[in-house]
Amino acid sequence: MTMEQTNLLIHEKSPYLLQHASNPVYWYPWGEAAFQKARDEDKPIFLSIGYSTCHWCHVMEHESFEEPSIAKLLNDVFVCIKVDREERPDIDSIYMTVCQMMNGSGGWPLSLFLLPNQKPFHAATYIPPEQRYGRIGMKELITRVDEMWRIERNKLEDASEKITDHLVSHQLTALADTNEINETIIKNAEASLLVQFDKENGGFGEAPKFPTPHRLLFLLRSGNQEKINAALYTLEKMRLGGLFDQVGYGFHRYATDTEWLIPHFEKMLYDQALLIIPYIEAYKHSNDTFYENVVHELITYILRDMNHPDGGFYTAEDADSEGEEGIFYTWEKKELDTLLGNSLAWINRIWNIQDKGNFRDESSGIYTGRNIPHLKERLNKSEVDRFSSLQKILFKEREKRVHPLKDTKILTDWNGLMITALAKAGRSLQCRTYVHAAEKAAQFVETYLTKENGDLWHRWRDGEAIIPGNLEDYVFYINGLLELYNSTMNVGYIVKVVELAEHIERLFKDQQQAGYFMTSQEVDPLIVRPKEIYDGAIPSGNSIHLDNLIRIARLTGDPKWKKAAADLFRLFEKPVQDQSLNFMQALLAFQGHFQGGPEIVIVGNHELQVDECLEWLQMHRQPSDVIIHITDQNREQWRQLASHTKNKLPVNGKASIYICQSFECKPPVFDLDELKIALNRP
Repeated sequence: MTMEQTNLLIHEKSPYLLQHASNPVYWYPWGEAAFQKARDEDKPIFLSIGYSTCHWCHVMEHESFEEPSIAKLLNDVFVCIKVDREERPDIDSIYMTVCQMMNGSGGWPLSLFLLPNQKPFHAATYIPPEQRYGRIGMKELITRVDEMWRIERNKLEDASEKITDHLVSHQLTALADTNEINETIIKNAEASLLVQFDKENGGFGEAPKFPTPHRLLFLLRSGNQEKINAALYTLEKMRLGGLFDQVGYGFHRYATDTEWLIPHFEKMLYDQALLIIPYIEAYKHSNDTFYENVVHELITYILRDMNHPDGGFYTAEDADSEGEEGIFYTWEKKELDTLLGNSLAWINRIWNIQDKGNFRDESSGIYTGRNIPHLKERLNKSEVDRFSSLQKILFKEREKRVHPLKDTKILTDWNGLMITALAKAGRSLQCRTYVHAAEKAAQFVETYLTKENGDLWHRWRDGEAIIPGNLEDYVFYINGLLELYNSTMNVGYIVKVVELAEHIERLFKDQQQAGYFMTSQEVDPLIVRPKEIYDGAIPSGNSIHLDNLIRIARLTGDPKWKKAAADLFRLFEKPVQDQSLNFMQALLAFQGHFQGGPEIVIVGNHELQVDECLEWLQMHRQPSDVIIHITDQNREQWRQLASHTKNKLPVNGKASIYICQSFECKPPVFDLDELKIALNRP
């Protein structure tokens, strides 16, 4: 491929941008060079935002961006810019908000039409090459915009000003003038989730169905068995369905039907990370090894297929291969006939394999002749070993196929989510390998994604760290370090947590309206400075940081962090009361706040009774527990971090355990039996 056959994306590292580097569309990456060209040539901008594993992004590329006649129109009329939404979530956030405001919905591919000053005048998602599905075609739309640009530009400029004004007002989050959040609001949110609960299939609402792990966690932590059962049932149905890769493990992005059968087949790192947590808690609630096994399966997939040798985790795997969605993951019945021999009838029944296939094309609804393996019910004990041996045969065979593209960029924020999941899994399931993997990923962030001054980068790939860290990079990584501390009792992680929290106050704090902006004050400004509090597929940075600040404040006892947490509480009070189900991650923080939890300080070196108590606490700890272990080696660090620990000393030279809860401190206890009684846990 020569330079004449490529556009400017050939110089980028993003796999998504490189996918488009040989398009006949002369794409620019986001940056001043593109904006200057638009000004110099007096052209509007066509902005296309997507990601490497997006099926409909591939469709639009094939239909329009690889089509010479449409590419010529785009090049003649526009300066064309491509953005990887995973590299630039700030740009995506702004223009996705525009699309939702204008159309009532959004998605990817995201298609924007901008003035040279980056202000939008039209927004859409997928655009077919010619009019179909009730959508205007790309050719017609380009011609219409070109005509208006030359003849009625003032209308486009007026529209862009109105849209931008609405966008600015959307970003201004008012502080609450209502009553504070209380437990009644938490209970009402739990009840609202049950109203939406699909009792037959699990999950919430109609198709398409998304995993929504923060909703499931919220129910699991409700303390109400009916609500816990709804979460357990959903987690079971998701694992049994086609949403889960029954051969190689890992969850696909979402199901297009109500029964969790037909997914969009891309696998995202963040989905695996976020789902590990409710499966861990489902196991702890039920003591049912079904849920524990799902955790092991998910981590097997991640460590096998998504792990950089130095410890970081890749971003995603594509839905498509060989130009077709799902072909890697689905099977024709005749393939199974050849591979499985005498076990064919049994596996056909277990996996619901059909002669005509069970996978329908999303657009046409026509059966493709291919099958998505899925289970209608759990396997019994006598079936498990037989199933496992057949699964290994099919996995080995599937490895011979053309694999979907793996997006090998490494993102700080998504790695923070995986560090959280691995650290918690290792602690809860007593698997040191998982904790070690979390520690190695944290070291990757420290080595490759941290600047000399301690600020974070957002993306690393092929030896290049680039793009200043967003709020999510800092807060998701802090959350991971907090869980690593919980799993190792290494106070060094808390030192790093406080350091990064200080960076957040300097770089992201909104001094007028409270809360935290998505972008650092030190990066080049966009048309607005986004601030997100709504929880989408990934929780918002502000939601996660609310939990972080509560935990930091309780660990350190520092009034500064207590005030920061209280200020962020206020930001959520009004929206949580108006639209509680859109703020599940924030509600999880409120839920934990109201449920409270003990603050446990263990003073003593690694002697028998201390290690015995720590091991028991790790197995039986609740989400709101705070545990500090002070030894001769780390005492000075803890004194500097948390001045309230300076008077926590061994009693009569004996290892001692101090427990405080609900503003009341109990007399110290000295062994595991006394600890269990003091915490009222068996």
